Amino acid sequence: MMPYPLLSLSLLVMWLLLNDFTLGHMILGSVVAVFGGWAMASLRPDKPAMKKWYLIPKLVWRVFVDVARSNVAVAMLILRGKRQQHTSGFISLPLRIEHPTALAIMAIILTSTPGSAWLAYDGRRKTVLIHVLDLIDEEAWVSNIKDRYESMLLEIIE
Repeated sequence: MMPYPLLSLSLLVMWLLLNDFTLGHMILGSVVAVFGGWAMASLRPDKPAMKKWYLIPKLVWRVFVDVARSNVAVAMLILRGKRQQHTSGFISLPLRIEHPTALAIMAIILTSTPGSAWLAYDGRRKTVLIHVLDLIDEEAWVSNIKDRYESMLLEIIE
């Protein structure tokens, strides 16, 4: 009946604190609390099956190194200012990843790396639109993302 009893109780307490403590508000708050718990249960994603969970530290280290390297590269672009021309652009990246958790992790990785941002995902074509601050070689970016992140996420999750 209540998949998240603590959430439902919290919703009921908040309802009663925000409104008068009457029998009508107690009943209405209980209904809101139960439906709120059901709504949260419907938003719960499927748990991914981790095939090779021991690769997670390797992925975390790889992301950490890439974020540090990108921070230095973006800082150098900013410090150089207008003296050196840089070209920002958009990349349409085809993905083999289909699991929602793996896609979310990929989005976090690409967005947390300075100089790149995950903009939109097209589930029908299985492509993602990425903005790159300093785009020199589009094919190098595509192969880098596929080799460094996608292949490892496919091994870990799918």
